[in-house]
Amino acid sequence: MVHRRSSSEILKKRARPAEVINARLILKYSLLVVAFFILLGILTSVIVYFYLSKDLPKISSLTDYHPSIITEVYSDDNRKIAEFYHERRVVVPLSDMPTMLIEAFIASEDARFYKHKGVDFFSIVRAFIKNLQAGEIVQGGSTITQQVTKSFFLTPERSYSRKIKEAILAYRIDKAFSKQEILYLYLNQIYLGHAAYGVEAASENYFGKSAKELNLAECAILAGLPQAPSRYSPFRFPEKAKQRQIYVLNRMVAEGYITNIQATQAINVQ
Repeated sequence: MVHRRSSSEILKKRARPAEVINARLILKYSLLVVAFFILLGILTSVIVYFYLSKDLPKISSLTDYHPSIITEVYSDDNRKIAEFYHERRVVVPLSDMPTMLIEAFIASEDARFYKHKGVDFFSIVRAFIKNLQAGEIVQGGSTITQQVTKSFFLTPERSYSRKIKEAILAYRIDKAFSKQEILYLYLNQIYLGHAAYGVEAASENYFGKSAKELNLAECAILAGLPQAPSRYSPFRFPEKAKQRQIYVLNRMVAEGYITNIQATQAINVQ
């Protein structure tokens, strides 16, 4: 007995090749559209880069770092009687800073400092999520290198063009300087509240001692200041400073710089 196909079956079979062709055309044109926008994005980025780069300052000035420092006046019996300064700053080498102080700043401000090239897009996204969860700014998206860029070269203006300039300069600084040199600039330049610039001046200001004498608890206090020196001032808001210190210590534990026991001991220091 011969089975004769119905007209509907014949039409369905003829329709299948047409459906395959249409699907291929849609995929082809979709890929072309995606490729077009990718190329457009690259071209736009290149144009923006060269447009904003032409007026950027030269980073070579960082090789001769001589900031304004404190002028001290002493009496005949060698007793200090006065200080004069525009910015209270005492420049010290990294060798005069405790390792745990440097690690505290890296853990809280830029955990991927040794991995990125001046700008860290992963950290920007992570900071956005953390701040959203906390309901306040607890973590910044700028890398340490970007903070150096802002401190030395750029105005406090908030705009997209400024952020792009900041990223370009940070990338150039990362290429031109070693990570240790960047840390040296950062830790001597950063504003830490109450007219103190750099970790040495801040250490003398808050604890009455040199940075190299700081313990872990004190290191965590200083490392918690860059995000908001006034808000986390141990003089004005000791409770907020303590909360920020705990955050820094937890970040140090998370990054493997200290143990939970060390963090707990530092938290309990009065």
